[in-house]
Amino acid sequence: MKPLSLFVAASFVARLNLLSMVGVAIAKQPNLVFILADDLGWSDTTLYGNTTYYQTPNIERLAKRGMVFNRAYSASPLCSPTRSAVLTGLSPARTGITTPNCHLPQVVLQATVGKSATAGLKSIQPEPVTRLKTEYRTLAESLKDAGYATGHFGKWHLGAEPYSPLQQGFDIDMPHHPGPGPAGSYVAPWRFKDFDHDPDVPDQHIEDRMASEASAWIEKNQARPFYLNYWMFSVHAPFDAKKVLIEKHRGRVDSNDLQRCPTYAAMIESMDDAIGTLIDTLERLQLMDNTIIVFTSDNGGNMYSEVDGEVPTSNRPLRGGKASMFEGGTRVPCVISWPGITAAGSRSETIVQSEDFYPTLLEGLGLKRAENQKFDGISILSALKGEPLDRAPVFQFFPHNPPVPEWLPPSVSVHRGDWKLIRIFHGGEAGAHRYLLFNLKDDISETNNLAAKKPNLVKELDALIEKFLNDTQAIVPTSNPNFDPKQYRPELEGKRPIAKANTNKKAPANSSANKLAENDARLLGWKPRVCSAEIKGGNLMVNNLNEQSFLGFAAAKHTGPTKVKIRMKAAAGSARVDWLPGGTQSKPFSAPYTLANNEWQEVSIDLPAEGPLGIVRVYLPSNNPSVEIDWIEIQSPAVPRTTRSDF
Repeated sequence: MKPLSLFVAASFVARLNLLSMVGVAIAKQPNLVFILADDLGWSDTTLYGNTTYYQTPNIERLAKRGMVFNRAYSASPLCSPTRSAVLTGLSPARTGITTPNCHLPQVVLQATVGKSATAGLKSIQPEPVTRLKTEYRTLAESLKDAGYATGHFGKWHLGAEPYSPLQQGFDIDMPHHPGPGPAGSYVAPWRFKDFDHDPDVPDQHIEDRMASEASAWIEKNQARPFYLNYWMFSVHAPFDAKKVLIEKHRGRVDSNDLQRCPTYAAMIESMDDAIGTLIDTLERLQLMDNTIIVFTSDNGGNMYSEVDGEVPTSNRPLRGGKASMFEGGTRVPCVISWPGITAAGSRSETIVQSEDFYPTLLEGLGLKRAENQKFDGISILSALKGEPLDRAPVFQFFPHNPPVPEWLPPSVSVHRGDWKLIRIFHGGEAGAHRYLLFNLKDDISETNNLAAKKPNLVKELDALIEKFLNDTQAIVPTSNPNFDPKQYRPELEGKRPIAKANTNKKAPANSSANKLAENDARLLGWKPRVCSAEIKGGNLMVNNLNEQSFLGFAAAKHTGPTKVKIRMKAAAGSARVDWLPGGTQSKPFSAPYTLANNEWQEVSIDLPAEGPLGIVRVYLPSNNPSVEIDWIEIQSPAVPRTTRSDF
């Protein structure tokens, strides 16, 4: 062989060796599986010793391999803001995504100062963003640029195309659904566009299907690093589950336990089964030792919906739940398993938050952030290694006041060590802020407000809040110039919007209870849920709206195709009317409607029902601070006379 040929051959062999080494290096880059549960509370798993009714053995399997965080926080007490924080490492205060309204048709990319509020409110909420802007560099884009396969499975709720996962760094998105929850129900048949259940499994659960699809995707991409974003629909409304599991848990109910909803227990079991499917797949493919797994939730447990005659869950010993700025709204379960980094079966008291995951993963994977890329979170890699982490304070910004149990007016909070301060924007006298201060080490249930006793600490922590708001350029609530002290109802803060009358005890004629009961009667059978309602000026005023607000009505006498007509005044937007043939425990059916402008208008919604309507729920466009309704009509062939509620 000639010397040149020997040189060429040697070079070729060297290149093969180099390529082989590169291939090995790529293969050794850890995979990432990010599991985000929806509305799963801190007390809804067996991780923290707060439940025996709900069973989560697969989450425990994961905990035995990694580190459990006792003080993990979501970026917000509602879902879309937290989801944006996970993907961008940025606070909702910076992105402007502060409500779960990203399924609405209006595209709003910049938060603005709110225009008005009812006279009974001290502050005006800002107008939030409705889409995750594609200018933000996402975790998926960083990992995709590093050679990762990227797949999103399950709930998104950050915007339809052109703001879907496919435009935010993911190669695949299934079922490519922009809505806030599963389409119709958890158990097939579903109503996803272009995504049907397996015909061989007629009662298939959506998590069974999603976990199966995700497992197949893992197997397909096992030869290269992959990032699986498994964002569960569970355990968000609507509340339904496999009947066999509901009956299983119905037989386990302890009436003395605040967690006693068999449907919710069944939903948690299916959620946990899906996690088990993913773990089983990783173990079968021998990928477990080279895969980072993050498990957490987007906010606290739901304490305001109704299922089986109960609220879905209890977050005790924490106060409040979803949509509340108390601990029950933002403290969430969290497990991170990182082979070679986390000690098996370990626990941490370090405060961590949604914004921390992105910078932590970049550092741990040896990847650099993009030029000029900012994070509001920090890397918690040292905490994962079991080392001390003297971290900066964390903040939650929620400038809204959905009237759920333990709700607060528009607020922002800071956690520093054992201390938590909540600033209620303009909630004090003469437009001043109001404060709640708690020592969580001594008072995890937030029952003892120490603000008056520790004014210097309040001032110190509030200065941190002010700096945070300035740094993030947050659009904050403003003082309401139309505030009328005579219409202010401080006794309703933290309470459901309309109390039921106490028929066993006669109240004074001018009492608050009688006034509320009188207002309730004037609603003509319509029940406001996750909103407030009052008769004013001869019309029904519905206030404090969010995406889950609706007016409910018992319409069991109406059967078959039905027409619902409403005369209302509201800003342009879209919403829907649901009917639940079997009551609150049945699967809802939906019909959409659209409002064209901010003038009085009549909308007509056809409900293609095949039997009794059961319960009708009129959802209202949540982009409105309030909606004014003149009348509602329900017409069906089964009832000779139209049911008309003329307020």
